[in-house]
Amino acid sequence: MRLASSMLSAVVPIFNEEDGIPELHRRLKAALETTGMPYEMVLVDDGSRDRSADLLDGLAAQDPTVVAVHLSRNFGHQAALAAGLAQARGQAVVALDADLQDPPEVIPAMLEQWRAGHQIVYGQRIKRRGDPLTKRALAWMYYRVIRDLASVSLPTDAGDFCLMDRSVVDLLNGMPERNRYIRGLRAWVGFRQSAVPFERGERFAGERKYSFRQSLGLALNGIFSFSRAPLQAATWFGVGVSAISFLLGIWFLIRKLTVGFPVQGWASIVVIVLFLGGVQLITIGLLGEYLGRIYDEVKQRPLYVIGRVVGTGR
Repeated sequence: MRLASSMLSAVVPIFNEEDGIPELHRRLKAALETTGMPYEMVLVDDGSRDRSADLLDGLAAQDPTVVAVHLSRNFGHQAALAAGLAQARGQAVVALDADLQDPPEVIPAMLEQWRAGHQIVYGQRIKRRGDPLTKRALAWMYYRVIRDLASVSLPTDAGDFCLMDRSVVDLLNGMPERNRYIRGLRAWVGFRQSAVPFERGERFAGERKYSFRQSLGLALNGIFSFSRAPLQAATWFGVGVSAISFLLGIWFLIRKLTVGFPVQGWASIVVIVLFLGGVQLITIGLLGEYLGRIYDEVKQRPLYVIGRVVGTGR
């Protein structure tokens, strides 16, 4: 049983959210107040180009529970989330998005699971409001594909919205990986985990910050970071193609020696050559994805750079 006097931290990456920051602060503060615990709000400005940075500084000046962390430029959502986790001081740490699609009102339910002994409590979406049908369908399919491909057990329909124990946060902060997939790392560490179902609401204000290309990049990063299945599929595909070509060679030789084998034309040859060339390029691309991640890790550059931190006692 955790002590009620433990501190609760809420970590929120922010990028160009000037229209939603006041409402985010209001709803998040109200939800944290209901827990009865001391709390802090770690709001990470990921190189915003609007008035988000000024608004965060204003909140930090007015509200002693707000800590504004300003990155030196835009490093991406996962890096900003990692920066916030490194700054959080609570024994329980909640990670959520700034667009309020992750409702802060779910935090008390997560906290109850944490007090019952679960080190990780993740929000599991049972409904997605406001997202186009194509995005909902692709997300549903992706979570089930990566669940089957990953080397660890990844829960379906669970994003970065979660509550983590201090021990889990310390482990994540100590991991040196540059290509971060927080929800995968969260599953990899193990411990007792539970789900809190919730309905993902519509964005409160502004436009979606994750383009299709960025969402696809995050999805591929999750697959390449936690599965060797693409490499293994390329290997087995190569074995299969080699076996088929060997059997075809034997069949052609038998026909040539028995009934003769007239030249059928060059169209089939061109198709086969182009097909195998495409397979080879895809395989090289898969190798490049893994090699590029090795290259990023070897350089040992920091995952993010903090320009300044504004807040009481910081």
